[in-house]
Amino acid sequence: MKLNDLIAPDRVVPALRASTKKQVLQELARRAATALGRHERDIADAILQRERLGSTALGNGIAVPHARLAGLGRVVGVFARLERAVEFDAPDGQPVDLVFLLLAPEGAGADHLTALARVSRLLRDALVREKLRGTEGREALYALLTDRAASNEAA
Repeated sequence: MKLNDLIAPDRVVPALRASTKKQVLQELARRAATALGRHERDIADAILQRERLGSTALGNGIAVPHARLAGLGRVVGVFARLERAVEFDAPDGQPVDLVFLLLAPEGAGADHLTALARVSRLLRDALVREKLRGTEGREALYALLTDRAASNEAA
């Protein structure tokens, strides 16, 4: 599974405005709903329910919220760089400014885990995080996410 199978340029948000974790998750749900033709409320409820089990922040300013949705055909993602970092209950206590939402079909056990692992590996790379924070524009961010992922997959 490649990152460009999960995300498209229209699901990259270069400057998301939100001041709380809940606002970040709701805004990502709204954008995912628009892209997928789904109800925003269904997506937001699934994300928030998963988040109540424990924070999806990984540390170093990154979070990978994820949820399973009935009727979804494949794993899809939405990436956002926040205008201002927000508290996300991260294990290192640092606020989050890079968020990659993953939505998976209810029965996508292995695909869901593979996507989570791939995104987590990519965002744990300090150089990738630095470039994502310093890159302007949707297309440039998309290229950075997918080009870096492609080079990691080839290694």
